[in-house]
Amino acid sequence: MKKLTTLIVITLSIFVMMGCEKEEPTKDILTYTNPVFEPVLADPSVIYHDGVYYAYGTQDYGQWGDEYGVKYGPILSSTNLIDWTFAGSVFAPASRPFWGTPNAGIWAPDIIKIGNTFNYYYSLSTWGDPDPGIGVATASHPLGPWTDHGPVLRSLSIGVNNSIDPSVFEAEGKVYMVWGSFRGIYGVELTADGLSLKDGVNAANTKVLVAGLDTSTNWNAATYEAPYVLQKDDYYYMFLSSGTCCDGHNSSYNVRVVRSTSPLGPYSDHENRSALGTYRGYQVLMGSSYFAGPGHNSIIQDLNGDYYILYHAFNTSESPAYGNSPRRSLMIDLLHWNEEGWPSTLGSMPSNNERNAPITE
Repeated sequence: MKKLTTLIVITLSIFVMMGCEKEEPTKDILTYTNPVFEPVLADPSVIYHDGVYYAYGTQDYGQWGDEYGVKYGPILSSTNLIDWTFAGSVFAPASRPFWGTPNAGIWAPDIIKIGNTFNYYYSLSTWGDPDPGIGVATASHPLGPWTDHGPVLRSLSIGVNNSIDPSVFEAEGKVYMVWGSFRGIYGVELTADGLSLKDGVNAANTKVLVAGLDTSTNWNAATYEAPYVLQKDDYYYMFLSSGTCCDGHNSSYNVRVVRSTSPLGPYSDHENRSALGTYRGYQVLMGSSYFAGPGHNSIIQDLNGDYYILYHAFNTSESPAYGNSPRRSLMIDLLHWNEEGWPSTLGSMPSNNERNAPITE
């Protein structure tokens, strides 16, 4: 009788345990492996709106699914920052901006919402362009339709060589833009709607050098381009890309970061060196044997409050290359912040194995 009672107790215990397991199912953890979008999305800028993430990239001649052709301001969409689909373009071939140098392409965009309006900033440039510029288009939704407002500035009028790569941000009740490529990174205040320079033509005199060297210097890969400003805690963090961006698997592109307590600086790095020089900044991201030339980033927070860096890189296993610049695919990685408040990816390199995805629901 004692053995029978013991058997009944054990059996009931098993049923109870099985019931508990059914009541508490484990939720699968979403994971990803870089790249998160192919074939191409260079110079990504990302924004979140109504449950959807949108990524904007440089005009490119890569293959898009089953269709070859140029995309004038390509847009991707995703609900989880991992699974991306092509969602359209800002401009159509006939409606794209023509105010720049003939045959100029739409490069290095930046997207921001000011009030109820989405402002899409774009570079209009050719390789070696003597007078590139930065324009702006607006829409009430991230997918448009877009109204182009033309140039915010051009190189010759603002007095900054290679005026491309805008980054626009709101701070202390004002709107600022930083921009530049491999000479100096400059900053100006914009009007409240972000559509023009606050100081108008006088901005050529009031612009501020915030990183790198004076614009009068020659092109220098030890300086920076593609600034991106993130406000976190008591600092403005300015992420900068350095090295060669577009030399395929030989690209030396990498990301560094400096910070300041003021929107337009002065900025300095982890060794308290001024950003006004070469090879400055805390190392955020650099190439590896798996991915070359990672850079030109933007930052997004997931619902857990973690910061993720989105950027492009060349997959070194890809062959053959497309001319001298194989496709630059979309990448994403978690930023880790050290005790002094400096961010980097794990090992300061692109991840090449399975990682936990951002928390988006």
